[in-house]
Amino acid sequence: MSQPMNQSSPSGMLGLADLELLVHSGEIDTVIVAFADMQGRLTGKRVAARLFMEEVAAHGAECCNYLLAVDVDMNTVAGYAMSSWESGYGDMVMRPDLATLRVIPWLPGSAQVMADLHWHDGSSVPAAPRGILRAQMDRLAQRGLAAFVGTELEFMAFDDDFRSAWAAGYRNLAKASDYNVDYAIHASTRMEPLLRAIRLGMDGAGMYCEGVKGECNPGQQEIAFRYADALVTCDNHTIYKNGAKEIADQHGKSLTFMAKYDEREGNSCHIHISLRGSDGTLVFADDNEPLGMSALCRSFLAGQLATLRELSLCYAPNINSYKRFAEGSFAPTAIAWGMDNRTCALRVVGQGDSLRMECRVPGGDVNQYLAVAALIAGGLHGIDHELQLPEPLVGNAYSSDAQRLPATLAEAAKILGQSAVARAAFGDDVVEHYLNNARVEVAAFNAAVTDWERVRGFERL
Repeated sequence: MSQPMNQSSPSGMLGLADLELLVHSGEIDTVIVAFADMQGRLTGKRVAARLFMEEVAAHGAECCNYLLAVDVDMNTVAGYAMSSWESGYGDMVMRPDLATLRVIPWLPGSAQVMADLHWHDGSSVPAAPRGILRAQMDRLAQRGLAAFVGTELEFMAFDDDFRSAWAAGYRNLAKASDYNVDYAIHASTRMEPLLRAIRLGMDGAGMYCEGVKGECNPGQQEIAFRYADALVTCDNHTIYKNGAKEIADQHGKSLTFMAKYDEREGNSCHIHISLRGSDGTLVFADDNEPLGMSALCRSFLAGQLATLRELSLCYAPNINSYKRFAEGSFAPTAIAWGMDNRTCALRVVGQGDSLRMECRVPGGDVNQYLAVAALIAGGLHGIDHELQLPEPLVGNAYSSDAQRLPATLAEAAKILGQSAVARAAFGDDVVEHYLNNARVEVAAFNAAVTDWERVRGFERL
């Protein structure tokens, strides 16, 4: 006799044998085979669970290669070497990573697996975000190192459902609270039915949910998860972000992870990262060194400072991302580091085995695979060149003379295109692919006429 679906594994994770039992019992009838696209969205297809067991688990499933060469609206756009009308828009293969197979509790009868993207000859698709991160993790492994990561993803919740919000042009929506609810229990309680459903859903899908807290903007919340191996964290981030929207939809609500919804505080995605030896030994902490930071840790952090500006496109991938970088907003503007200093782009927290670096640059719209890959690439640049870490900034980084982050997507793209570090770490083909994505976004934005322009110019200009 098979176990009930929600008890098939204590963690929600499944082996193929577990899935086979659930398929035969009728408790699982669908498997979602998916990957994160350039925009970080969960993309793929639903396949019959029986077909997954018989064919897809071993051989994968096809999808069009344009899925890594479209804009946010899924329009095919020019400029991508891997996908075009001239090349016929062929297929990629989604090859399941069976270590990620899990139950999806909020979707009855459903399991899900993350996939790596390959061409039909078996070679990997260079522009796939998950593959880009894997490549940087391999570079760490060659040095006997492994990365552990936690992502702190904020969102804003609304009492309007997604379809009503769309129909309203996302204007005049009702935020799920009326005022600043940072750490507030009472004001966040009215959101608790939704928040609890998200937390329990993610726990049931194999994640370790640590808790939830209110944030500054009305309706804004942050649900935190336990740190893990870099790839596991980024996979979980993708599933959580997609699942939270699905659960909100089921509750007649909507939520957004966009970096800057309005003129108040934006949605951040602070990324915590630390390194350990491949055998689990501590390599960041050293009580005999200044501030308890090892020489390797200091060089890793120095590499972040040296590359943060040129790799900004990996942390802030959209037009809207750069509107979050505002003085005195808790979003960074200055490329500086400090000990537990939230005005800096890089904040060092913890001690001993909890010592880690927090990158405060990414917003809620970040593609976390690309951001973590960039953090590793920047850190390895610092380690390989034994870069020296300056003294930490003490005081207000907003009023410091530290170098500033790029102010626009166009500026960030220009700097990335000139980055020898990025081209050496990711390859020219990857850099050019994501530069094209930025060019497409900038061109679309420059061609758009906004509400702001109409309000200012309809009658008064």
